[in-house]
Amino acid sequence: MTGFVSIRNLHKFYGQFEALKGIDLDIAEGEVLCIVGPSGSGKSTLIRCINRLESFAEGSEIVVDGTPVMPGPALAKVRADVGMVFQSFNLFPHLTVRRNVMLAPLRVRKITTAEASARADTLLKRVGISEQADKYPGQLSGGQQQRVAIARALAMEPRVMLFDEPTSALDPEMVGEVLDVMRSLAGTGVTMIVVTHEMGFARQVADRVIFMDGGEIIETAAPDEFFSSPKEIRTQNFLKTVLNR
Repeated sequence: MTGFVSIRNLHKFYGQFEALKGIDLDIAEGEVLCIVGPSGSGKSTLIRCINRLESFAEGSEIVVDGTPVMPGPALAKVRADVGMVFQSFNLFPHLTVRRNVMLAPLRVRKITTAEASARADTLLKRVGISEQADKYPGQLSGGQQQRVAIARALAMEPRVMLFDEPTSALDPEMVGEVLDVMRSLAGTGVTMIVVTHEMGFARQVADRVIFMDGGEIIETAAPDEFFSSPKEIRTQNFLKTVLNR
């Protein structure tokens, strides 16, 4: 069975180092998938391959909603349909919050300025910062900036949302507000693939949790099973470490 996002035999090399070792993975439309694991396990590399921010080895295959993720005209379509939120916010400092959210729909979707502005205002309200629309990113807290980054990604009306440890650069008191936005997004029909170290979020929100180590998928299970009775020794040791901090 193939998924809405289908990954087959995914290999990624940095020189002689093999960061991904033949990953096979299917993600259903509307699924919330959380990917956990130690640093250097290949989690971020995996999701960056999905919209080809990272190139991958010949013979590897990624397909998003029937479109192969390959260099060429089709890649622009995939990237338009796959939103991404990074660890760092990557907002344009010289643009207001509203203009940051408007920019991609104007340039890529070719919608009108009025439509882009209305969409931006709707999304900024949705992520709880409509009152910040006319400020610049530097005037916002880290948590607020990350919420703008989520609104910016949603403005393209993506089919898939990728989150690469979106709370790791935030002060602890700001983590909750970003996770709350992501919780509200889960279940809206958008497919979410989330690399995270927030185990409580994974347990509460994910449809499925994957544990990666050494460039491989070691275990995959529903959250209840994953956290209560992991089968693999490496998964058990990882959870002991992160849950006993």
